Amino acid sequence: MHPLDTFMRCPVCGSACFHIHDFKSKRCADCGFVYYLNPSGATVAFIVNEQGALLVARRAQDPARGTLDLPGGFTDIGETAEEGVAREVLEETGLTVTNSQYLFSLPNRYLFSGMPIPTLDLFFRCEVAPGAQPRPADDAAECFWLMPEDIRPELFGLQSVRLGVERFLKKSKL
Repeated sequence: MHPLDTFMRCPVCGSACFHIHDFKSKRCADCGFVYYLNPSGATVAFIVNEQGALLVARRAQDPARGTLDLPGGFTDIGETAEEGVAREVLEETGLTVTNSQYLFSLPNRYLFSGMPIPTLDLFFRCEVAPGAQPRPADDAAECFWLMPEDIRPELFGLQSVRLGVERFLKKSKL
């Protein structure tokens, strides 16, 4: 199912004459409004400690509850990606990001409330205070450090995070 199929009426005038315009938009035949379904911004944090271990979380909620994840989530309106990744790290781990560096992005579809949301996942390498210990909160059931040799990308439940971890491990020296 295409995400636009869930929108049955024009959000401006309420008309049922709201039809596919092209692969990423719908157009209202009555008022002319065109709605574009663009990806939502989301962030993902790679945090490596002094021993070279990567901070990993276990998902507390669906989608992919119980699988491995990295701290991150949707950016808020009016927030930069750097502010978003710092906020999400704080919310999920209690750690304060002192520096973040953009690495790469990957497209994704995130199932939210039964609807596939297209996202653009922005991956960052983040620094936190040396010796800082995470505590799970919000969407994280637990947080722990994994040494590179113990990381198994197939255990990460979200496709873009799994691909991001594979890419990070290939290109980075943890």
